[in-house]
Amino acid sequence: MEDLEKKANLNTSECFILASASPRRKELLGELIEFFEVLPSNAEEIRTHPDGPLALVQENARLKGAAVASQYPDRWVLGADTLVWVNDQVLGKPKDMEQAVEMLRMLSGGTHSVSTGLSLSLLSRGYEEVKVDTSQVTFKAFDYSVIKAYFSEVDPLDKAGGYAIQTRSDLIIDKFTGSHSNVIGLPLELLGSWLAELGIA
Repeated sequence: MEDLEKKANLNTSECFILASASPRRKELLGELIEFFEVLPSNAEEIRTHPDGPLALVQENARLKGAAVASQYPDRWVLGADTLVWVNDQVLGKPKDMEQAVEMLRMLSGGTHSVSTGLSLSLLSRGYEEVKVDTSQVTFKAFDYSVIKAYFSEVDPLDKAGGYAIQTRSDLIIDKFTGSHSNVIGLPLELLGSWLAELGIA
């Protein structure tokens, strides 16, 4: 752990890599770390896992992080993956607007889970761990007119489940429990304490 902390305490962007193209994750990570580099992962995600959604999101986070970490073994690499799921059915990013509408119709009036898997590694020191955080989100009951109004302000096609909690949540969301930033794509509470343990944050 002493060697890890020595590496972590270097205040340079060359120390830490965010392996994600998400501007939301970049903004959130900036609340914890001042210097880091963004190098999106080209890893191919898996769509199912025999152990269910939590195992799936952790494995995809690991795959994303590992693809970048293999090229930069002397740097901290953070991989992340977020998915929406209900009754073990996973809702990824909708392929088109029709599917986005169907997703919101499915979620209307009920409670679903949002899980983010995090992979953190420093391969040259033999460190590689994966964690997951889950929040619960309850939607209001709404009809197509609300969905249409919501999509006029939010592009659902790059968002798991077809929605974003940080934009016009008043139209569709009744309440949530757990980490708000987790629903956006990066659980700051979990990640912050993890990085603090390693002397990074």
